[in-house]
Amino acid sequence: MSLRARQQEEKQERRSSILDAAEQVFFERGYERVTMDHIARQAGLSRGLLYVYFRDKQGILASIMLRAAESLRQRFRDTDRTELSGADRIEAMGRNYLAFSIEQPNYFDVLTRAASDWPQADTQTDLGPLMVCTGEVMEIMSRAISDGIKDHSIDPARVADPLQTALYLRGSLHGVIMLTRNIGKHPAYPDQGDAAALVEYTIRTLSASIRPK
Repeated sequence: MSLRARQQEEKQERRSSILDAAEQVFFERGYERVTMDHIARQAGLSRGLLYVYFRDKQGILASIMLRAAESLRQRFRDTDRTELSGADRIEAMGRNYLAFSIEQPNYFDVLTRAASDWPQADTQTDLGPLMVCTGEVMEIMSRAISDGIKDHSIDPARVADPLQTALYLRGSLHGVIMLTRNIGKHPAYPDQGDAAALVEYTIRTLSASIRPK
């Protein structure tokens, strides 16, 4: 390995370790209560060296959002199997989205924040990778819906536009998942059984809403 390649690899490893440290303090303390000093100490770096890698705390958050989006994108790629009908792929993606919320709740929360509080940046290029990644997730869903219309597993009369339908399906499931995050705090859903049943009902109902009668 050349010196230049080794230096680049070391830089990427250092950057990754900074993000690992930032995730830990963000998820433990909350983004608003964390400072660059907290992140530097957690990463075992000087504050000056931290600024070599990241301009500010918001830039670090954007990189963590990208990590979360990449994780979700891989789940959707894994579900995007041509041997399944379009409708079955959409239902599988819904279950994978639920699994993501359970298995990686901090990343799920990060993407929820991204949807409502998109990080500010000096240039659009700074957010380019994140936009591409999140866009691909919706494109995978849209393609499955279009394929479902072609293979007759999805009723075209129920789909005004594949992307619009994908946004509706994901947004509806996301809202129900967020509701069940307050298990025990809402009188209508006092325990895990009720929450699991509600999410399962939602997935089945959303799936039925686009399938032929």
